[in-house]
Formats: sequence, structure tokens, C-alpha cells
Amino acid sequence: MITSTKNSRIIDVRKLSQRKHRIRQNRFMVEGLQLLGMAVQAMSMPAGRDKIIPREIFYSEALFTGQTAPRLLTELSQAGAEAVPVEARVLNTISDRDTSQGLVATFALQELELSPTRFQKIISPIPTPLTPQFILILDKLQDPGNLGTLIRTADSVAVTAIVLLEPCVDPFDPKTVRSTMGSIFTVPLIRTAHIESALKPLSQAGFRIIGADANQGTTVWHSHELLGPIALLLGNEARGLSPELHSLVDGYVSLPLLGQAESLNVAVAGGVLLYEWLRVNEQNR
Repeated sequence: MITSTKNSRIIDVRKLSQRKHRIRQNRFMVEGLQLLGMAVQAMSMPAGRDKIIPREIFYSEALFTGQTAPRLLTELSQAGAEAVPVEARVLNTISDRDTSQGLVATFALQELELSPTRFQKIISPIPTPLTPQFILILDKLQDPGNLGTLIRTADSVAVTAIVLLEPCVDPFDPKTVRSTMGSIFTVPLIRTAHIESALKPLSQAGFRIIGADANQGTTVWHSHELLGPIALLLGNEARGLSPELHSLVDGYVSLPLLGQAESLNVAVAGGVLLYEWLRVNEQNR
């Protein structure tokens, strides 16, 4: 049992709050019984078996309050995680929660991200299901809560993938992971700083690139822009869509602002547009 907060393994896990250390260690931290339960559930699905890789599970039985934590400890251990017992006070120095639920796990990071080759494979050629494919493209988002909420909402409508245009908030930031409520394990993600190389394959595969822009777009309920296979662009919280993106866009949509508000939160706007895409395409099956 680890009893010291100065133990090298504990120090390394605490460093995972910083992006550079997540990259160096190729892992990120997850806590909360609901999130860990989602990870276990996703691992049982064919799409998650090779990409969701638990590394370690730090635990303190003194903090267990029911049967869920012991069950998750067993399931994560059986999935390959090294079970590491620690004193309760030590676990609390790792945890971001006010009160730890007794488990903190680490997962491999790179395996959860799409490579350009894997991204190409899932978008081309486009199959012809009842509901067309949808790609969400996020342009340089900076708020972890916004990104996490969008990942969770995208999961709810079964998007094909999310493209993050860098520099973007890290999807594996603890605040982002917490906001996804487990969808970080189920939504395919790809990060890129090369805008044209990300959008060109989408156009070649038959996707229409649609930007959300209050100044240029037709109100979405009076538009057919979201019909069919779509790649929807959402801009940065403060600046909107980057200027270099406009030459790549096939059309625009907007949401009405009837009161005094000058803009919508990007996660709220994205959620409305995601469900509007779902509604429009379900009506046209």
C-alpha cells in the first residue's frame, strides 16, 4: 500500500493535471464511479476493446461506500489495469473531487484518438444508412466545459466523429473529461492543426461543410443546409469561425436571437444544431 504523498507514482499521477505530462506519459486520469462505469461499459463493446486501455486503478477501500466501487475495481483489474492500494489521505491528494469515491484510474491516451488513416477509413466511402453521417468540427475551442458538453451531446446523436482544430482545449483535461460524463470513451476524436488536410477528405467523401455563423447563415429552421451528410463547423467562443475557414465552407446556418443577447454559448448553440440535424434527417428517411 502506498502511504506517502511523495511516492513517485503519486507524484506522476498528480502531474496528469497538465497537458504536457499527459502527452509525455501517454495517459490521462479518470475518477467518479459513473465515468468509470461508462469506461467499463464501452470496453465491452467491439469498438472499444482495442482503444480503451486502463493502465492503473488507485484505490482505497476505506472510501468505498457501496458495492459499485469494488465491482469497478474488479472489472478494471480484469481488463488489465494494475490495482494499486493507497491510503485514503493519499488518494485524496490525487482526486479533484471534494470527497473521493475511492477510485482513481488512468487510461492510455493516444489509442483513444483517431489517426488520419483511421479517420479516412470511417468517413470514406460514406455508407447509406437511414440516418446520414455527421462530423462535428470545433474551431479552436478554449473552454473545457464547452468541449466536454459538446462531446457528450455529440454522443447523444451518434455523430461519426469530432474534429478538433488546434490550438484547442485538451479533450483529456480533467474538467473536459468530467463534462463528457463518459462520452470521451465512445466518440471518435481527431486533433489537427492542418485545416485543409482535415476538411478536404470530408468534401471528397461527399460531406457538405456547413458553418454556424449568426451573420451569414439562414435561420436553421428555414434552411435545408443540415440535410444529408454534414460536417458542421462551430467557431471559437470569442472570435467565431477563423477567417481561413470561410473559403472552405459550402453554406451557413444560424440561430435566431430575439432578445438582447448578442450571442449564444457555443455548447448551447451546438446542442441545438446537433438535434436539428437529427430531426431534419429523421423526417426525410
